[in-house]
Amino acid sequence: MFEIDPDIRRAQTPPAALYHDAQWYRAVTERVMARSWHLVTGEAPPAQPDAQQPWVLLPGCLDEPVLWTRDDAGVLRLLSNVCTHRGNLLVERACEARAIRCRYHGRRFAADGRMLAMPEFEGALDFPSASDHLPTLPFASLGPLHVAGLRPEPSAAAWFAAVRERLDFLPWDQARFAPERSRDYHVRANWALYCDNYLEGFHIPFVHPTLNRALDYGRYRTVPLPHGVLQLGIAEHDDDAFALPPGHPDHGERIAGFYFFLFPSTMINAYPWGLSVNAVQPLGPERCRVAYRTFVWDPQRLDRGAGSGLDQVEFEDEQVVEAVARGVRSRLYDRGRYSPSRETGTHHFHRMLAAMLQP
Repeated sequence: MFEIDPDIRRAQTPPAALYHDAQWYRAVTERVMARSWHLVTGEAPPAQPDAQQPWVLLPGCLDEPVLWTRDDAGVLRLLSNVCTHRGNLLVERACEARAIRCRYHGRRFAADGRMLAMPEFEGALDFPSASDHLPTLPFASLGPLHVAGLRPEPSAAAWFAAVRERLDFLPWDQARFAPERSRDYHVRANWALYCDNYLEGFHIPFVHPTLNRALDYGRYRTVPLPHGVLQLGIAEHDDDAFALPPGHPDHGERIAGFYFFLFPSTMINAYPWGLSVNAVQPLGPERCRVAYRTFVWDPQRLDRGAGSGLDQVEFEDEQVVEAVARGVRSRLYDRGRYSPSRETGTHHFHRMLAAMLQP
């Protein structure tokens, strides 16, 4: 356990062991990741009736086998992909079928997860029961983004609420996935160190010279949210900013980028040209994968302003985060302090993390 003082002027950062110790990592996996929403970074849910599409929720960390199904009426569901008899994986590749059949002992399930039949169980008492059906997992969508979880808190509506409030004016229905601008980055650092770095603009003048020229650093703003953090990047020039509609919370400002962090590890960055999304996926106490996905609605505005050169920004971030990962293993370092003016986002993240780690 650790505590973060609510007064940032007195607060200390988490103990260094959080960023490299295996016991801490196991606690984060079960108490945080297993109770949170995570971005679906693989294929989108299937559109055709009778579809069955397996995938893994938070690979490398939760490693939970799950299954999209869409029945003949078009209803989409997310189910456990593990047979309730002996734990066999049910569907190993995408297919079309009305029922799910386990190839191990023949148990069959409907597309909604109900167990339909099981050979050689005529003498079993109190069978079938609710535990013989496939568990259903919650999922939600926002435009082209899909999220899911095992037992996530809060509701998806509450988790997405701040994003909708500020970004509903954007053409979400026109966002097109750009595979040529999407990739996975492997970082030799704990997932939370990557989030720490994202959540403060303090390092921009020191680490990101090109980005610093596109932003008005003096007016960079951080807004704590009930379930995350919003950072507002202010453009140096009008033509690199959003045209915000009247009534928008930031109307009249030159916003170059909305940087949303949704706890614990999803980053939704909105630029005039579209979205870049980072899903930070733990792979161990000192490794993580950043699944970077790009969605474009205005190709003419690509590679301008704060939303340009994102590969270089990522490279600069990785270098400094990996250096910190080596530094926090020092026997001479344990806990640091926060800048009251520039690290409010990181402080807020650490308070949310400490609260979820309570048993």
